[in-house]
Amino acid sequence: MNYSRDAVVSQKRSSNKILRKAGAKSLLIVFEGLIVAFLLGLTIVVSMMLGAVKGIIEQSPSVDDIDISPKGLESTIYDSAGNVTQTLVGSGANRTLVTYDQLPQDLIDAFICAEDERFLQHNGVDMRGIFRAGFEALKSHFQFSQGASTITQQLIKNNVFGGGQEKTTGARFIRKIQEQYLAIELEKTMSKEAILENYLNTINLGSNCLGVQKAAERYFRKNVSDLTLSECVTIAAITQNPVGYNPIRFPSKNAERVGRILEIMQRNGYITEAEKESVLTDNVYERIAKNNEDYQAEVTVYSYFNDRLIKDVLRDLQLAGYTYDQARSMVYSGGLQIYSTQDPDIQAVVDKEANDPANYEGVMQKYSFTYSLRITHSDNSISTYDTSHIRSYAGRTYLEFETREEIDQLAENFKASVMNDMDTVSYENVDISLQPQLSVTVIDQETGQVKALAGGRGEKTASLSLNRATNTFRQPGSTFKVLASFAPALENGDTLATVFYDAPYTTYIDGEAWSPRNWYSKKRYAGFSTIRQAITYSMNIVAVKCLVEEVGSSTAFKYLESFGINTLIPETAETIASGRHDVRATLALGGVTQGVTNMQLTAAYASLANSGIYKQPILYTKIMDANGQLILNNVQDTHRVVSEETAFLLTSAMQDSLEDTRLNDLFPSSSPEAKPENLPAAGKSGTTTSYNDLWFVGYTPYYTMGIWSGFDDNAKFEDTDNRAFHKSLWKKIMEEITADKEYRDFTVPPNIVECRICTKSGMLAGSACTLDDRDVIRTEYFAAGTEPTTICKTHIAYETCAVSHLLPSAYCKDRELRLYINVPEDTDEYTDDQRYTNYPEGFCGVCEQHLVPTQGFDTGAE
Repeated sequence: MNYSRDAVVSQKRSSNKILRKAGAKSLLIVFEGLIVAFLLGLTIVVSMMLGAVKGIIEQSPSVDDIDISPKGLESTIYDSAGNVTQTLVGSGANRTLVTYDQLPQDLIDAFICAEDERFLQHNGVDMRGIFRAGFEALKSHFQFSQGASTITQQLIKNNVFGGGQEKTTGARFIRKIQEQYLAIELEKTMSKEAILENYLNTINLGSNCLGVQKAAERYFRKNVSDLTLSECVTIAAITQNPVGYNPIRFPSKNAERVGRILEIMQRNGYITEAEKESVLTDNVYERIAKNNEDYQAEVTVYSYFNDRLIKDVLRDLQLAGYTYDQARSMVYSGGLQIYSTQDPDIQAVVDKEANDPANYEGVMQKYSFTYSLRITHSDNSISTYDTSHIRSYAGRTYLEFETREEIDQLAENFKASVMNDMDTVSYENVDISLQPQLSVTVIDQETGQVKALAGGRGEKTASLSLNRATNTFRQPGSTFKVLASFAPALENGDTLATVFYDAPYTTYIDGEAWSPRNWYSKKRYAGFSTIRQAITYSMNIVAVKCLVEEVGSSTAFKYLESFGINTLIPETAETIASGRHDVRATLALGGVTQGVTNMQLTAAYASLANSGIYKQPILYTKIMDANGQLILNNVQDTHRVVSEETAFLLTSAMQDSLEDTRLNDLFPSSSPEAKPENLPAAGKSGTTTSYNDLWFVGYTPYYTMGIWSGFDDNAKFEDTDNRAFHKSLWKKIMEEITADKEYRDFTVPPNIVECRICTKSGMLAGSACTLDDRDVIRTEYFAAGTEPTTICKTHIAYETCAVSHLLPSAYCKDRELRLYINVPEDTDEYTDDQRYTNYPEGFCGVCEQHLVPTQGFDTGAE
């Protein structure tokens, strides 16, 4: 063995070499192990990710089940002529759908270049765009300035995934995977044109515009199909940031983006250099600003008609099984097409005349107001005040003033009285209304369709506000005489010739005496009066007697309900105990607990105009969904209230109330001011005791109309006011809305007969009746079988000696007939019939100046 120094060194070197080789081999093994481990780990991670993605995809909705059409659509109300009267727009619903063929090619090209340059080439997901966006993010230290979502993905995000409002990264990742998967699947079954159509109808384009049609209307006042190239690009520039690129608020930002879009359009061959320059020199923003001013000026609140229509639609949708939230969503964002009954020509007349100051001549114009105030104090506590507080401050029952300035001053004074130096006003509202107010309802009695409504006069400043035609309950006064007293009486055997004695009268209500008075005088009574006369001259006492003695309160109540008056309070143990019910004699004069609405009362009279058949008043005929499918067909309640004969008889009597006549020079007919010149009309006025409410409800053969006037705070008309102006207004409106109608009379039913009667007895007129120097004989209508068959016994004629005024003897040459009327014995006050109540002196003897008395005398019966 060689142990030399060189040998030892050589051996060490050999050993080191072996060790180095062994170490290198070990490192290689470790490295290879690490590579294998990495690849294995990567495989596991990728497998897990693929499994996760697969699981996410499996949980995706099926492409066959998703609906990529826009979800929120404005609803539209049409009048009877097919005109749009209102669009109802809720949150996310200001949208009007257009079809692909209505879209200008420039608009399509602009949106493709703005949002998805490779839209026409990719299959729903743009991998090139994803890599580009990722590369740009890496360069900018993960600032994602470029999006990679395609138009197809954006459409799915908005209409399937609710706009992508996830709150966590994990949720966003899941939605993104499902969105890309569905985009690929969707493009297998749907054309690019269909995708673009839905996308352009969906997107938010600022200023509450959803979809390109609304944007075209809002910014350029035109249909999308009429947009120019510059207008198309301006709208396309909005979509990336509907607030930041809004051309009204930020025109310079919008213009910058327009420039970038134009570059892409030119690069892709959509436009030429000249077209690009023409867009850049077109100052579209000046037009947009002007259009915005016009738009703001045209923004209108809902009409009174549509206020009520919306309420009815919401009610009927709930009756059809929808919840309130569902019904509201359908009305304001369901794209409904609501076909109303409103006649635009009639509505225009009503609006014009209701707001014409000339129609209120002789009535003191005043102003009233409601008030709201919220004050924040220095300690952050809050105090609120309303109309009742300012009424107490002013010490006035009625807040009515001759000028608006007086109201403003009172509000300022009140505010100063409740505020300290450190207080601030957080809210204040002074809502001023013109007084007296008015409501009008016009109904086509044959269909029950409401043709026009006016819920007030003066400027309407808010939607769904106080509607005096449909939501305000007022006392109906004498309009109830026909409905509660005389209609039931005629239905149950009475006739227009049935007489009641007009004299002081007392009845009892809940044990308390009630003595109604006539409107014309406390001390003037007509005596025997027919139902026709009671209607013509609006005789209170006769109406009450008829209800109490012939009809009964319970029957009157039932008839009113059948006439559609649904605000009455029935008799129950509870309401009887409280005394708060409407089954009482006051129904005859319209004395009810809650009152009635104008539309209710007008519909009741429309029943008489419609031959006794009640038709529930309706404001729409049908409702269609956005796809033209019928949702609701408005089938109204229809039933007979009174016979055709009763309806005609009441109509005939109410025609007389419009004639300018007087009853025996005692008092005038109630409504000659309302008589139209062009058509026959019938109707009834109504006035409450203290002149708080003025009514006239009547009809022609074409339309029924009700007019109410009064003060919102229930103040009364002054003694100096013209209290018949509403009747003149009724006449004026009715003449205008029927000006183009052919003359037509009220139809006389075949079962109507005529008789010559005495109005003091309701019986056939006899010769004694001719001795009455009043006009007591007339030809009257009767339902066949109800006409009188006996001669009047109320008028009794006695022959007397013209000299002695005693019963004549056989030798009295000069004789005269004297008239006697037998009046009820319990009459304390003088009535007009008492002029004929002096008994002939012959009851105490016969004429002694001419010898022998005559046997018997002629009663004058024929």
